Amino acid sequence: MRILLVEDDPTTSRSIELMLTHANLNVYSTDLGEEGIDLAKLYDYDLILLDLNLPDMNGLEVLRQLRVARIETPILILTGSDDTEDKLKGFGFGADDYMTKPFHREELVARIHAIVRRSKGHSQSVIRTGKIEVNLDGKSVTVKGKQVHLTGKEYQMLELLSLRKGTTLTKEMFLNHLYGGMDEPELKIIDVFICKLRKKLASMTDGENYIETVWGRGYILRDPEPAEFEDKMAMGA
Repeated sequence: MRILLVEDDPTTSRSIELMLTHANLNVYSTDLGEEGIDLAKLYDYDLILLDLNLPDMNGLEVLRQLRVARIETPILILTGSDDTEDKLKGFGFGADDYMTKPFHREELVARIHAIVRRSKGHSQSVIRTGKIEVNLDGKSVTVKGKQVHLTGKEYQMLELLSLRKGTTLTKEMFLNHLYGGMDEPELKIIDVFICKLRKKLASMTDGENYIETVWGRGYILRDPEPAEFEDKMAMGA
């Protein structure tokens, strides 16, 4: 899961980065509102953490400009004030939630997961696709109760596919999700990751294929077609 942090206080920013990194979240940070707007337009994030008191512009203006630009990424406002008027303005501009500093790591992480789940249409922390269960909170994958051992990159790819189940994801989207525009390898590395991920899932699901190739576009996660099961039964008969 990719988080954009827009926070100008270096101590607070570093503290939040450590909190989220400890929770296995990928954090990208900036201390300027203008740069935060540019990054949100350029890259694909699962959530934006936005401080209100920024040196170059007010956080509410950052929020307003993002929504005017039709950036629909969920936004969690961070503020040191419990000002009701600011909260009402924030919700009016399109904020998804508010947190008042200081806050506990567990609450911040829990709110992030809850907001992202809701934004993707999932009310629960476990996403089920056929026999596969992806636990967003535990960052784990199981098949019929048995854990599937994935690398960090493989898990991130399956998580992204699960959150956007039924949607075709391009290789560029995967690269952006995994590397965030920094030291990105060539596109073909995505094919390698997908190949390994498919093999691991197939070995745990009696050979079922959940990740389809959309030629010329990318990959999509779907429930196995009933025909696949019928073919297997016919072959085994």
